[in-house]
Amino acid sequence: MVEELAQADDAVAACVDDAAWALADDELVAALDAAHRLEQRLAAVTLALVREIDGRGTARAQGASSTAVWLRERLRLTVPAARRLVDLAAALDTGNPGIRQALADGHITLDQARVIADTVTTVHTSAGAQAADKAVGVLVDWAGQFDPTLLRKLSTRILDHVAPDIAGAAAQAALEADARRTNRDRHVTMSTLTDGRLRLTGILDSETAGLLRAAIDPLTAPSGPDDQRCAGQRRHDALADLCRLSLRTRELPEHGGDPAQVVVTTSYDALAGQLGAGTLDTGLHLTPETVRRLACDAAILPAVLGGTGQVLDVGRQRRLITGPLRRALVLRDGGCAFPGCDRPPRWCDAHHIRHWADGGDTNLTNAVLLCGHHHRHLHHNDWTVRLGNDGHPEFVPPAWLDPDQLPRRNHYHRRT
Repeated sequence: MVEELAQADDAVAACVDDAAWALADDELVAALDAAHRLEQRLAAVTLALVREIDGRGTARAQGASSTAVWLRERLRLTVPAARRLVDLAAALDTGNPGIRQALADGHITLDQARVIADTVTTVHTSAGAQAADKAVGVLVDWAGQFDPTLLRKLSTRILDHVAPDIAGAAAQAALEADARRTNRDRHVTMSTLTDGRLRLTGILDSETAGLLRAAIDPLTAPSGPDDQRCAGQRRHDALADLCRLSLRTRELPEHGGDPAQVVVTTSYDALAGQLGAGTLDTGLHLTPETVRRLACDAAILPAVLGGTGQVLDVGRQRRLITGPLRRALVLRDGGCAFPGCDRPPRWCDAHHIRHWADGGDTNLTNAVLLCGHHHRHLHHNDWTVRLGNDGHPEFVPPAWLDPDQLPRRNHYHRRT
C-alpha cells in the first residue's frame, strides 16, 4: 500500500504546477470533478488506516492518551476533528460496508458518509439489517443531489421510504439519536495566539445555543447612530459584558486555590527502595509505583515514618513544589511539558526529574510540569526527561520507539 500511495502522490504532485488557465471550460470542470473524487477515495483509505491504528493501540504505545490526540500531533488536526475521524472510521468498519464502498468509489463525500453512517445506525437499530441496506442505497442516491446539511434533514424521514410501517415510532428514536450526537459533538476550543489574544471556536448543542443567543442578543445591538462596530465586533464585546456580569454575581465556584491535600503514609526506607506500599488517610492501600508518582505532586502531603514509626517528614515546604517555585515552573513550562500535550498548568503535577526519595532537590532545575496521563506514563515507561542547554525540559524516547533516541520537546506552550 505504501508504494501505491507514493505513486499516487507523485501523480498528484505532477498536476500541481499544471496551468489551469490553459484548460477549456469543460476540461476545467472535468478536472475539478476528478480531483474531488480522488479526495474522497483517499479519505476512504485514510479511514481504514486510522481504524487499524486505533485497533492496534499504536497511539497509546507511543505515549499519547488517545488516538485522537495522537492524530492531532501527527496530522496537525484539531482534537475534535481527529475524534470525528476516529469515530467515523469505527462506524464504517463495523457498520454497513456499502457506505465505505460509496466513499471509496467517490460517490459521496466524507461529510455525507458521516451523515449516512449515523442514519443507517439508527435505521438498523429500529428496523433491522434489511431496512438498513435499503437506507444506504437511498441515501447514496440522495447524496448525488444534496449537500450534507440537506441530506441530514432528509434522513430524518428515511423510514418513510424503507420501512413505512414503523416510521412513526422510529422518528422519535431518530430524534433521540440526533440529540445524543449533538451532545457528543459539543465542544469549545480556546487557542492562545502568540500576541496574547484568544481564538474561540466550537460547536454548541441546541439548548446551549438558545441560551447564548438569549443572553447575548440584547447586548449586540448598536449603541447608537455613531456605533462603527461591525456585527462580529459587537458580539465580541457582548461576550465580554457577559463575562463581567457573571463575575459580579460572586456565585462562580472557587478556582485557582490549592487542591485538597491527600496524606500518604509510608516508611522512608520503603519509599527510597521502591518496595513498600503506601496507605491513604482513608485506609486505602497504594502500590509502590503509585506512591512514588504521588510523591511528585505538590498537592500531596507525605507522612514519612522511620523504622520506629516516628514522623520524619510531614510535608516540608522545602520538598513540596508550591508557591513561588510552582509559579516559576508554570512560567517556564506553560503546561504539560511532554511532547505533543496541550494540557494547561492547572491540570498538571510537578514532577521531580530526580526523585526526592533518590536524593533529588526541590528546585526549578529538578522539576517539570506533567499532566496526570503523562506523569503516569513517565513513571511506568522508558521515557526519560532532562533539561536542555536552554533550561527547558526535553524528553528522550525509548529505543524501541526511536532507535536514535533524539530528544523531543513540547512546542504548544512555548512563546515564539
